[in-house]
Amino acid sequence: MDAQLVAFTGVAAGMVAVPGADFAVVVRNALASRRAGVLCALGITAGLLVHTALAVAGVAAVLAAVPALFRALQVVGGCYVLYLGVRAAVRPSGAGAVEAAGERPEGVTAVQAAGGGRGGGLREGFLTNALNPKASLTFLSVLPQFVPEGSPAMPRTLLLATIVVAFALLWFPAVALLVDRLGRRLRRPGVARAIEGGTGVVLSALGVVLLAEPLFA
Repeated sequence: MDAQLVAFTGVAAGMVAVPGADFAVVVRNALASRRAGVLCALGITAGLLVHTALAVAGVAAVLAAVPALFRALQVVGGCYVLYLGVRAAVRPSGAGAVEAAGERPEGVTAVQAAGGGRGGGLREGFLTNALNPKASLTFLSVLPQFVPEGSPAMPRTLLLATIVVAFALLWFPAVALLVDRLGRRLRRPGVARAIEGGTGVVLSALGVVLLAEPLFA
């Protein structure tokens, strides 16, 4: 048995499951509807694919070698996460607003009523992950540790990256489906507002951290 591969599987599961901006965005969209949550989860995974591809190609090394580029991307990512957080904190949740109103225009889904529109969750999920340069650096620093000395780096790195993406593809849709499964309790106006407000605070805090780091680097 490949002990390094077994160890990396545990590390990968931890990397994916640790709550962060991606987790908060999935929960927020899943509150609007199952479709929005699952689409957001798929977007998160697609964003993760960007970083794994960069790490495998070695392009992520450029971010580590050029601090100004890394900081510029960090500011862009921080602004986007902060935007999501402020929007979640100040706007009524899709589920709560719809239930509070009691009705919505014919043909308008809960997701669209929340302002996401078709594919909104997918876009939010993708941008939340793709605009986070730390993900590339994390892969760049972690993956090489699990490549046996003397082994071809490319096939092994591809395998490790595939494991991470596979975990993401399982974990984030599962989170979305769990939130949807809890259904009516989480979508009650008061509960939905509290959860969305909480995710807004978390996202805003993460955005502020991303924006503040370049100033103190």
